[in-house]
Amino acid sequence: MLLVIDAGNTTIIVGLFDGDELVGNWRLSSRVSTSDEFGVCLLTLFSTIRAPIAPPRIDGAILASVVPPLDLPIREAVKNYLGVDCMRVDSLLDLGMEIRYGAPLEVGADRLVNAVGGRHKYGAPLIIVDYGTAITLDVVSEDGAYLGGVIAPGLITGVQALFSRAAKMPQVGLELPPRVIGRNTNESTQSGMLHGNAGLTEHLIEKIRGELGIKAKAVATGGHAELMASLVKSIDHVDQRLTLDGLRLIYERNKPSKN
Repeated sequence: MLLVIDAGNTTIIVGLFDGDELVGNWRLSSRVSTSDEFGVCLLTLFSTIRAPIAPPRIDGAILASVVPPLDLPIREAVKNYLGVDCMRVDSLLDLGMEIRYGAPLEVGADRLVNAVGGRHKYGAPLIIVDYGTAITLDVVSEDGAYLGGVIAPGLITGVQALFSRAAKMPQVGLELPPRVIGRNTNESTQSGMLHGNAGLTEHLIEKIRGELGIKAKAVATGGHAELMASLVKSIDHVDQRLTLDGLRLIYERNKPSKN
């Protein structure tokens, strides 16, 4: 079985594959700080599956991380508690995809993983919109290469920034208000954040398609993908396991050969 881990600034997503079947997936806070804390957490998660998984059944692990301080505790936890080495994604791995980014080592691992998973599942050209701590749009060319993309502040990031800088601004939940014209401060803020970022996404997708010269498909993933896809007409698919599938594909391509 394969353990896949996507460590972001806000959440850590953990998935467990048996072959190509995803048998479990969980979202954790990125506030994990020690290897023991994460190791115990993994064992607890595995016990919640209908058919609990014993650590010896896990024979591979892979990590995509954009939070360097988490890398060592996570990889130590996997080694100490599960007895396997944890592969780490970067642009030096064999991704099966040409990287045409000007500075390949600067590309976030999650963006590369999404590109690999997206191309495999939806073909090329492709635009992947990931609604996480940041809103990222990543572009796969018509011939299947990773080109780069766009980074913008995420939905929660925007709310937190507004709340921290505006003395009378209440902290609001990201729920779709009943109308665009908000009738109170909560509704007005929700409308600005959701409809505003929907407009941002719509505009960027159309600009990217214009630069590509072709109507590339757009797939959304991340915590707010379902909600935002209901507002963004240019999004063709929502795929919440895209990153997990990308991690599995990269591991299969790079896994150590058995002697």
